[in-house]
Amino acid sequence: MGLDITVLVVDWDHLGRTPAAERLAMLEDAAYPDDDRDDGGGADARIEHGWVRWPGTPWCALYEFFETLGSFKPHFWAGQAWEDVRDFAEPGLRAALDAFLAGLFWMGLDDDADTDTDTDTDTDTDTDTEDEPAVGLFPAEPDPWHPRLLVVRTPDQVPDLARAWAVAAPLLEGLREPYAIHAERPGRWIANFEEFAMLLRDWGEVVTEASRSGRGLIGLPI
Repeated sequence: MGLDITVLVVDWDHLGRTPAAERLAMLEDAAYPDDDRDDGGGADARIEHGWVRWPGTPWCALYEFFETLGSFKPHFWAGQAWEDVRDFAEPGLRAALDAFLAGLFWMGLDDDADTDTDTDTDTDTDTDTEDEPAVGLFPAEPDPWHPRLLVVRTPDQVPDLARAWAVAAPLLEGLREPYAIHAERPGRWIANFEEFAMLLRDWGEVVTEASRSGRGLIGLPI
């Protein structure tokens, strides 16, 4: 079995009011409620793509990514594909996608010298990817190889991601031809540009909604 990811947009005030020891369990219960819920929720109410909102948990919304089956593998391979094609991206797109993807699921390049990008794009996309975003809401990870949280972005961090996506989205189509040459991998998760672009647009939907609603973003490994 591989790693899964469940992405939630969360009301940070509600999370902060919950006792620290109960927060992770509360998020897990909100993402996958029992089938016998009185409010009409449960597994049968899930959809295959888009937003899932339970009537009993207005402080939280879940996003289902297109044809990923909840697996983290498509996100990982999208990051790998970006590494394959980023040198061939227009500088403005490269800077914006670097900020956007590094703030979500991409680990960045190993060589710090290779991460220099043309920053004269007026994107203001500093996402602070030092991974100290939990601001006391969650304890430190005891085992980095088995994380309890895959993504945590506070309401203060999310707007930077939304701005990065607003820059990248209209430029994304320009990546189609270089992607076909340098990053296309038939038979793999994220096999082609269409799958890469679809996953990024789904993430764009998530960060745009989180920014619009003033909420934070959490990715659980379930």
